[in-house]
Formats: sequence, structure tokens, C-alpha cells
Amino acid sequence: MSWRDLGAGEVRADHVGERHTLAGWVARRRDHGGLIFVDLRDQSGICQLVVNPERSPEAAKDAHGIRNEFVVQAEGEVVARAPDAVNPNLPTGEVELQVDTLRVLSTAPPLPFQLDEEGVDETLRLRYRWLDLRRERMQRNIRTRARAVAAIRREMESAGFVDIETPIMGKPTPEGARDFLVPTRLQPGRFFALPQSPQIYKQLLVISGFERYYQIARCFRDEDLRADRLQELTQLDVEMAFPDQELIYDLTERTMRSVWRDCLGVEIEGPFQRMTWDEAQARYGSDKPDLRFGLEIEDATELTRGSEFGVFGNAAAVRFLRVPQELSRADLERLEGIAKEWGAKGLAYLVYDEEGEVRSPIAKFLSQEELERFRSDPATTVLFAADEPAMVARVLGALRLHLGRELDLIDRAASRFLWVTDFPLLEWDEEDNRWKAVHHPFTRPNDEGVQLLDADPGAARAVAYDLVVNGIEIAGGSFRIHEPDLQARIFGLLDLSPEEQRAKFGFLLDALAMGAPPHGGIASGIDRLSMALLDEPYIRDTVAFPKNQAGVDPMSGAPTDVAPDQLGELGIAVIAEKD
Repeated sequence: MSWRDLGAGEVRADHVGERHTLAGWVARRRDHGGLIFVDLRDQSGICQLVVNPERSPEAAKDAHGIRNEFVVQAEGEVVARAPDAVNPNLPTGEVELQVDTLRVLSTAPPLPFQLDEEGVDETLRLRYRWLDLRRERMQRNIRTRARAVAAIRREMESAGFVDIETPIMGKPTPEGARDFLVPTRLQPGRFFALPQSPQIYKQLLVISGFERYYQIARCFRDEDLRADRLQELTQLDVEMAFPDQELIYDLTERTMRSVWRDCLGVEIEGPFQRMTWDEAQARYGSDKPDLRFGLEIEDATELTRGSEFGVFGNAAAVRFLRVPQELSRADLERLEGIAKEWGAKGLAYLVYDEEGEVRSPIAKFLSQEELERFRSDPATTVLFAADEPAMVARVLGALRLHLGRELDLIDRAASRFLWVTDFPLLEWDEEDNRWKAVHHPFTRPNDEGVQLLDADPGAARAVAYDLVVNGIEIAGGSFRIHEPDLQARIFGLLDLSPEEQRAKFGFLLDALAMGAPPHGGIASGIDRLSMALLDEPYIRDTVAFPKNQAGVDPMSGAPTDVAPDQLGELGIAVIAEKD
């Protein structure tokens, strides 16, 4: 049988006088004491149904019993609405369907929340995710994400990249986050790991002679969840032999322009701006700066050498922000609290009132030269951070973003893309007392960085690059190490003994020793890309069936307990923690 011959959102003035059958969900029912109006929704849109008891008493009887989210089928004649009843906000707003036959296909109980209800608790939304996904915003998000992936695939294929799948179950490797482990019945007591990324596999594919590889890959990381982080994520993975950095930049920019054009109808100009990691830290206090507003960090380190204000004079770095507002004492106390959360010991300031007079407890300790450098427009506040460079960048970067949002400085209509380049290769982990890779342990140091590995590893820079839009990192990549000796050397700096290197990465080192070409690439998180594209604050709303912040699926109840006999087959014993 045919459930419908036209989509609800496809009905137009051209159909007036024709008979059609529609089917979908009841978005809204209005009883006007005789006539009953029903907004019928399907994936194509909404059409108004009119049930007239004089025209069809049986349909009117059925219409009295329907509620929101019932699934119904309606057959009747398309008619033009009266001029004063036209709805200009709907594509179908000039017409309606006069119903002759109404059939209830599926009922619904009273709903846990209405689809147009605001502020619904996220746990409730996730518990009834199938209902939540019917909302207009969620339909937009998931469909837009699908269009983005389609645009990505088109660009990859046109550039000659081959789509190759890599294993979901592999070997546990130290790549940053904790692995999700998978037991196996055939090898009791041993485990596969779900991939944090296809990093090693894609390198092996290029070594195998597939010079241009890509994949829309599923990745898994057992880490704490945040607004922009998932445990199950999807990424575009790209790798090429004989890498050309400009080609990678151009391909990625072309892909992003296609995504923005296909999904938003927005043309993005290229080439994208570029900035080194050091410059981004100095100017914005972040390796993913939001360029939709100014409020840049300024440096006063040299100016304040020997300053009578000891906090400045003795600090390794002194930097400041000029805030375009005269902040109150309460404002300053709140900002100091934020600064302390990010590690600052305090927050020095100069406040300039409407007449340009300065108000500050530190002004009397500053020289005339210092005061002249810091002088700002009336109704302005200067905020200072003085500490180690990394701490200063972190604190002022956090304050900059907070003030950008609070003072409404951000141009929400803009999309500001930026390449951040020349990342540090390694960073020192104070807790573990060893070096860790900034990107991953297979990242190539630049030529100068190779020379610094023995004398000053922390100063080595990598051939690594991130693409940022509106303060969100949407892609990151690097050139890889293709020489086994250099790879072993980096492993050694990461405190992996020769025995551990062989145990964990022996197959990769063997592959690198058998004719590995220079190679490199980039990966783009589809989930974060969707966040930026849709201007969504929470990454979970770009995914059809996400877990909550505790890593739990409120809809299915996963993860769940497993029966003892099944655990026994796997050779696993569960040790229950005491409360």
C-alpha cells in the first residue's frame, strides 16, 4: 500500500484542486469548536490539515482523539487558504489539506516533555532521545552533519584519496587518553583496544604504497567528558606519502569551504590566516584563539624590569588586557576569582573612569613611563598577569574569552579560520617527571628541532599544525617520523625503554625500516566541526545517541552489569569497590 504520495512540506499552491495523501506526526492540534486544525509534520516540513465535521464526520470524530506525536494518515483535497489565513513563515503557508479520511497509524501517551519546550533537563532529553531527535534543532544538527560528511567525501575523492577502513579492535598503545579495552573469549585474559585514532594503521597503509588514504573513522577515548569532548568520536583521517604542507593546507581549506557552502550557504574566503603557536600564546593566551573579537594580550615584560612594583619587577612575564569598560570592584573580584581558578595568585588592575582618571592600588608604585604605556581610553580597565609565561598566557587567555562572552564582543555571525603552526614537539609532565608528546609520539620535529633533542628537547618545534575556527580546534595534523632511528630516539625521550618500544611498537619500527616514504596528514573531528558549523555549545547535541557527562546512556542504561557465566568465558573477575 502507499502511505503517502506527497511530503507534508512539499504541498504548494500548484497542488490546489488535487487530491493527495499525507502521513506524519501530529505537531499540534487546535480545536476551534467545530473545525479542527492539525499541523502535520514529516521530514520535509509541516502542512496544515483542516478537519470539517460537515465535510467528513468520521474524520472529525477521529481527530478529536488525537494528541501531539500521534502518527496519522490524511487523505483529501489541497485548497488555498483565505488571504488573511496565509502563514508567510511556512513554505506550505498558502495552502491546506481539507481532510476526507483520517487514519490513526500510531498513538502516543502523554509526553515527558513537549518538542517546543525550552530548558528541558539533559538527562530527560537523553532518556527519551528518540523524542528529543524529533525537535527541529536536533533534526537540523544531524542533517547538517550528514551534509558536511558528504561534502568532505566529495573533496577527498576528487583529490585522489582512497577510502580504506582500519580495524576497530587493535593493540593497546600509549597515545594520550586511556584505551577502552575489549576482552576476547578465544584468548582469555588478553585484550584488544578500541582505537583512539587510526594513527599507526594509516602510517602503515602509506608505507604499503597507498599514497593517499582517507577514512571517516570511529575513535574511542576513555576520558572525562566535557562540553566539547566525547568518548566515542568520529573523525576525518587523511594521510599522504611525500607530503606537501601547502597541499594539505589547500585541501583542508577547500574542504572546509565546501562544508560551509553546502551546509550554511556561506562562502568562506581563503587562504586562511596563519599564526605560529608562540604568537598565538603571546597574543591570545591560547593555541586555539577565537578571532571573532579583538581584546588582544599586550606585553610589558621588558618595560617592567626593575619596576618598583615588585610583582611586576620580579616576574618572568608581565602582560595585560585593555578591557573596554570601567569595571566595578565587584566585577574585579569576580574576575580575580576566575584568574585564581586558572592558577593566578591575584589580579592587578588599573581602572580609568569616565574622565580618564586612574583608580588602582598599584598606580603609586608605577613609574611615569609605565603609566604612560598602560594609559587607556576613559571608561577602560587594564588587567595584568605576572608570572611564568605559560601561566600568564593561560590566565589572560581565560579572562579574554570570559570577557568576550560577558561583554558581548563576539561577532556570532562570523567564521574566523586560523592555522596555528610550529607547535612544541614535547612538554614536560611535572607529575610523571618525564617528557610527553604534545601531539603524539610519531610527530616529526623540524630540522632545527632534531638538533635540539639532546640539549634542549623542550625548545624543539614540530612540523605540526592545527586548524581553528571561532576558538574551536576542528583539525590537526603533522608530518610523521619515517626513519626508525629517529622514531626510537623520540620514544627514548618519552621514557620508553628499548624493550618497551619493541613490545608496543615493534611492528611499526619494522615497517619504518622497510622502505617507508616521508609521510604526513591531518585529522578533523566531525563532532567538533559540527559544533563550530552549527554554533552549538555542547558537542553531545551534534551526535544522534551520545552518552552523558558521566559516560552513561540514560536511554538504554548502558553500561550494564554482565552475567558471571559470560565473564567466566572471558576469564574476567570483577572486583567490586566498597562504598
